[in-house]
Amino acid sequence: MKRATIYSIAKECGVSASTVSRAFSRPEVVNPDVRELIHAKAQELGYRPNRAARGLASGRTGTIGLLVHDITNPFCPPLVRAVQRAADEAEVSVLLVDAHESSAAELRLIKQLKGQVDGLVIASPRSSSALSGAAEGLPTVVVNRRMRGFPSVVCDNTTALLETGRHLEELGHRKVALMCGPSTSWAARQRAATVRAWAQGTRVTLVELGSFTASFEGGREAARALLGAGATAAFAFDDLMACGVMGGLVEAGVEVPGGCSVVGCDDVLLARAVTPQLTTITAPVDQLGRAAVDALGRRIAGEHVRDVRLEGTLTLRGSTGRPA
Repeated sequence: MKRATIYSIAKECGVSASTVSRAFSRPEVVNPDVRELIHAKAQELGYRPNRAARGLASGRTGTIGLLVHDITNPFCPPLVRAVQRAADEAEVSVLLVDAHESSAAELRLIKQLKGQVDGLVIASPRSSSALSGAAEGLPTVVVNRRMRGFPSVVCDNTTALLETGRHLEELGHRKVALMCGPSTSWAARQRAATVRAWAQGTRVTLVELGSFTASFEGGREAARALLGAGATAAFAFDDLMACGVMGGLVEAGVEVPGGCSVVGCDDVLLARAVTPQLTTITAPVDQLGRAAVDALGRRIAGEHVRDVRLEGTLTLRGSTGRPA
């Protein structure tokens, strides 16, 4: 059986070879019905477009960028894997870059990526107003932050955080600490605002501590502040900080959850590796990555893309209990 080509597909579909080529290189300019017919016939005949040739014809690289704020943060590797899986299905490559928690590095890297990638996914960016200028002309989707001018894919933890607050109140906690995350983090600000809203109108006194870095050492620092606060439970910004809090409390002779309950956020692998296992809010990371790649693909094709909101869910484990 002869290898399928754009010419054999064109003959089967009754269209020109250039139309078949455009259906793969510039699908947005081909009538949707015709495009669907061409793609179906290509699949039937086992045709796979040559990426290099397609890139030369379309001016595209077949590569998307993924910019993360800190690759050592346990939330990032699962997101990278989710983006990679979705990109594989879309037959594009992923170029991963790490900003090392630096706003200046983010802006520099975005500018460097222009011309190397067809579009960019930025996870939890720390820079704000300057981002629009840096990414101008480069299709971009933002994950875990809402920013004007960019479509976003976010995990909305509002409902889960409110449920967590009710859980702590029902356990009998009346003084709860909020361990604030990095001041440059949009997610940290959103989570803190939700916890404050929950505390209002309850019998709970909320004590705010920090901000602290989103790291294990940041959690240990938070634990030292927590020891003098008189709180019997604590919301940590994320799981990595929460594990640092737990470690610091245990070193100081405070049992978890007997002496203090601790709640994290994201449900990274570390949350299940510590003892006791961490009560946390589970983020749908696979869905976040898939939605980000899908949104970016549509942006590259010139389509209007709406923001995507996915919900986190409360996962109860051993780090929360009744106060002693």
